[in-house]
Amino acid sequence: MNVVGRQRIEDFGARFPEALRRLTAWLVEAEHARWETPKDIKERYASVSFLADNRVVFNIGGNRFRLVAKIAYRMQTLIIERVGTHAEYDTWEL
Repeated sequence: MNVVGRQRIEDFGARFPEALRRLTAWLVEAEHARWETPKDIKERYASVSFLADNRVVFNIGGNRFRLVAKIAYRMQTLIIERVGTHAEYDTWEL
């Protein structure tokens, strides 16, 4: 996947250094992935949630952190929209 929005991971990692290693590992995996359908993502990430408009919520670090991304499957592009703690996620209007 072509990943757009890496800066959001770096910015979040600056606030929560303990999350950076896990988010970076997720980023490397996403960059090497070829997800063509939501099923492909679900096979790798059992706890993933799907929202309208091809948006996906990834649980990172034992569900301590959340990453919301929009995926254009045909274009093989993933856009990181938000990264936050689980508590922050609970306040987001998605």
